[in-house]
Order: sequence, then C-alpha cells, then structure tokens
Amino acid sequence: MVPNRMADQPGQLGTLRLTSLSHGGGCGCKLAPAVLEQIIAKTAGSPAGIVPPQLLVGIETSDDAAVYQINETQAIVATTDFFMPIVDDPFDFGAIAATNAISDVYAMGGTPLFALALVAMPIDKVPLEVIRRILQGGESVCQRAGIPIAGGHSVDSVEPIYGLVAIGLVDPHDVKRNSDAQPGDTIILGKALGVGVYGAVLKKQQITDPQYQELLASTTQLNTPGRRLARLPGVHALTDVTGFGLLGHLLEVCKGSEVHAVVRWSSVPLLTAARELAGAGHVTGGSSRNWKAYGNLIDLGGFGEIERSLLTDPQTSGGLLVACAREAATEVLQVFASEGFRHAAVIGEVRAGTPGITVV
Repeated sequence: MVPNRMADQPGQLGTLRLTSLSHGGGCGCKLAPAVLEQIIAKTAGSPAGIVPPQLLVGIETSDDAAVYQINETQAIVATTDFFMPIVDDPFDFGAIAATNAISDVYAMGGTPLFALALVAMPIDKVPLEVIRRILQGGESVCQRAGIPIAGGHSVDSVEPIYGLVAIGLVDPHDVKRNSDAQPGDTIILGKALGVGVYGAVLKKQQITDPQYQELLASTTQLNTPGRRLARLPGVHALTDVTGFGLLGHLLEVCKGSEVHAVVRWSSVPLLTAARELAGAGHVTGGSSRNWKAYGNLIDLGGFGEIERSLLTDPQTSGGLLVACAREAATEVLQVFASEGFRHAAVIGEVRAGTPGITVV
C-alpha cells in the first residue's frame, strides 16, 4: 500500500486521511453535466449576462476558460478550478489541484501569468501543518509553471477544498476553442484514462505503490503542449478531459462544432491497471452520473460496462483532447512526445453528422 508522506509525523498528522473527510474527490466532485447545463441555461440569458465584443470565449460552449481580448496581440485567459481531496497525502493533493487548474490555461493555448489560491478547510479536523503542506504542493506546481501565487481567499468549511484561480495570456489569433472541430479531423488524446478508477481504489486503501506513482505522475503533469499546439494552423479544436470523462468532453466538442465523433476503443490509452480494476468494480459514482447525463447521445456498439465506465471515468487533471487536420496529426504527436507525454495517441476521427459519438 502507498504510504502517506505525513506518516512519519507525530500524532494526528500521521493518521489523518484527507479522502475520508469528503464525499467525493478530484474532478469527480463536479456537478453532473445535465444539472450544470440546466443551471447555465437558466442564468445565461439574465440581464447580468452582458457579453462585450472583447469576450472571445464565454460560457456558450462550456469551454475551459474565459478569454478577454485587451489589444490586437493579447487576450487574458481566466479560469478557476478547485475540489476535494483525491489523495490522502496533503502535498500531493495540493500539487494535483494546482496542476488541474493551471492546465485550463494551456487548454486555451495560453501561457500562465499568476494564480490565486482558493482554500476551504475544516480547521477543527485538519491540522495547520497539513493545510500548510497542501499549499506547498500547489506552490511547487506553480514554480514549475513559472508563475507566482499572488493572493487568494480562505474560509472555514465542513470539507477540505483547494484549488486556484489561474490567469494567463494568449494571442487572440491562437485561441483554441472546443467548438471548432471539422469533419475529417483526427482526434488525439494526450493522457491515459483511469484516474477516477485509481482514485476509487485509493479511497478503499487498496492501491499499490506503483499504481499510486502512476496516478501521481499523470495528475501532476502540466498540459504544457497546449501552448505550442495552439500555434499550429492544423489544430482546430482543443480542450482537456476532466470530470465529465472522455465521452463527456468530446461530446462538448461535437455539440459546439455540430459534428459527429468516432472513437476507436482499442486506441484509447489507459493507465496500466485501469481495465483490470474497473472490471473488479472499482468505479466512481461520477462515471454513472456522466452516463445518465449524456448516454443517449452515445452509441457504444457491442461494448459493455467496463468500457463504458472507463470512457465516462471522471479524470482529474486529465489530458488534452485535440481535433486536428489529418495531415497535422504527426506533428501534434511529436509536440506531445517532445514534452514527455508518452501516452498521447490518435483515438478517432470527426465526421459530418448529428452531434454524438460512436464507439467502434
């Protein structure tokens, strides 16, 4: 079993399990897609919903971040992401949450500038040293991204929550939305699936050290290729895969672009033990919520419950999802490889047709 890095600390520090203090973990805590869609649909048309021409990307297509143009060559990228613990180690939790938040800037093709910390903790249950370690984990990722944490906000809450507001900069001509995929495009996924499955095993205290290290390596790998991919003319649409699973976020691409996607199951990269663990029943409630929300738009063909649970598995700090011209696919994969993304793979293609996904 994976050790808690705080285990060598005296008293409560060594026995506290952060995941036991929350009802969910990571991006699996997201509101179900159908619920979120209803909320946004009822608020987007309100008088407060002012949409100036400088707002290049807003809430219309459920994209990864807002983008606001300030001049001909610069636009601000703004996003926020926070969640409850997906792991017990406080430093690792902070690092995962920070990576997840900053990666939304990369998913828009931007470069991060600075971040603000969002901290909500049950201070009667979580020792101050644990909270300090969570913040240090987030700071370590910001250092890797080359940005400062310039402030933030903290409250006393019933469950531990940590995340960031991430602010970045992008050339307006390089902004990559999730709604510009074209028929004939190749679909590429940057990271392996299975984070939610591994998280479910961890919460049951059955995860092995190699599995934990694989989980940590994936969830703390910043989606830096997004900056370079945004400058490639052959890249048409870009997003990342998080709480709604691969099918959910690809479906957002299909709806926004008014296209149909075909996913080849045999080409989808998976964490080493993801299929085995899913087959043993280690799946999250978020997976079933995702399927209930959008399963009517998915044709699974002859595939069963295991494949469905992995394709809808909530990913925390998941990989970039790219729709690019077929002739640009090799260059896109080279960008991923050059930045250490060994699981990046072509997983399907975009076709004309009614928005939806067919798995073959």
